[in-house]
Amino acid sequence: MTAARPDIDVRPIAEAEIADWTRALNTGFLRSPAVSGDEVADRASYIVPDRTLGAFDAGRCVATFRSFPQEVTAVGGAAVPADAITNVTVSPTHRRRGLLSRMMARDLAAARERGDVVATLIAAEYPIYGRYGFGPATSAVQWTIDVPRAGLDPRRPGPDDGGRIDLVDGDDVRKLGPDLHERLRHLKPGAVDRSERWWRMSTGALDVNRASWVEPFHAVHRAADGTVEGLVRYRCDDTWGDAKQPLNTATVSDLIAVTPAAERALWLYLCSIDWVVKVKTGWRAPDDLLPHLLPDPRAAGITTQADWLWVRVLDVVRALEARTYQGTGALVLEVADRTGPAGGRFRLEAGPDGAACTPTTRRADLVLDVAELATLWLGDESAVRLAALGRVQEERAGAARLADALLRTSRRPWCPDVF
Repeated sequence: MTAARPDIDVRPIAEAEIADWTRALNTGFLRSPAVSGDEVADRASYIVPDRTLGAFDAGRCVATFRSFPQEVTAVGGAAVPADAITNVTVSPTHRRRGLLSRMMARDLAAARERGDVVATLIAAEYPIYGRYGFGPATSAVQWTIDVPRAGLDPRRPGPDDGGRIDLVDGDDVRKLGPDLHERLRHLKPGAVDRSERWWRMSTGALDVNRASWVEPFHAVHRAADGTVEGLVRYRCDDTWGDAKQPLNTATVSDLIAVTPAAERALWLYLCSIDWVVKVKTGWRAPDDLLPHLLPDPRAAGITTQADWLWVRVLDVVRALEARTYQGTGALVLEVADRTGPAGGRFRLEAGPDGAACTPTTRRADLVLDVAELATLWLGDESAVRLAALGRVQEERAGAARLADALLRTSRRPWCPDVF
């Protein structure tokens, strides 16, 4: 007779279990399960122990889950405390046993107790996270620019506004980048904060596997008064045609700018580099200025378009009061939340001068799941469209149109980062 196996234990990991946890993480992401001592030491330096969960079967880690503190920008620029979720895996031997559900429930309950307003993640697979109340709140697009087709005149790089492009190194970026990004993220709903570790990793000052590091190029845009208004990080390949024809591609890892002038100047700079015939843009906002900065916008072809930042509302009142509203009106929202704390009926009174959201017993105008509320919160989705899809129920005629007038934004939200 085979002995019964003990229950799988879901809990925070101990320091001695970091290597086993990392091995399970690598297995889930189909990377080599080998774990180096440097990798373990590095991970130990930044994980939050009680927010790094593992599922253990007979002492072996078979599922992983980690969260960390984050700020996400609401419409209007307010920084909202968020529970950022990452490193989610379940080993192929232990699928369909409820391990993710147990880890998610534990983490979201702790996040709500801490006072986080929302939880966030970047979903590797679309179908998984809706059942936990997450909804896609931003999207992103990658373009590939055919530089010769773009119609740019290299002798006329752009408006003469006194600005300039300077090449800089990693040390400069670590000094200039954080302040620039702070300015940007308060302008972009959906943007998240970047840690000191993020800047060290992106510039090569911190790299666990140094053999794989390829030093990128960095360039900044300075306004006429010397203020840094934009930054780009990119790499170039070394490709030549049969007739000694350069066919190089510049691939952008990060491009941030706080003014349209800086954004324009950086893209035109990338398209003017000698020998570069293609520019891969990296993940950009879906309404990025880029294609129409070119004389021939069709020279920028969409390579990929996808959902990006997913949001899970934990506190409806604080989430709706944190953002601003261009229109004026009142709505009663009935929010269903089968797996969390955000369910209830709420009356939102909003206008350009502020908003108040309170629990109410009044009749609902719109009925929706908490996941659909997340898709509306940053202003990217339309309540009218969701109603047509059957994902929002309109209880009062015209309520979905009013929701759009209140919630939608003139520019689409964007999260420049993956985590």
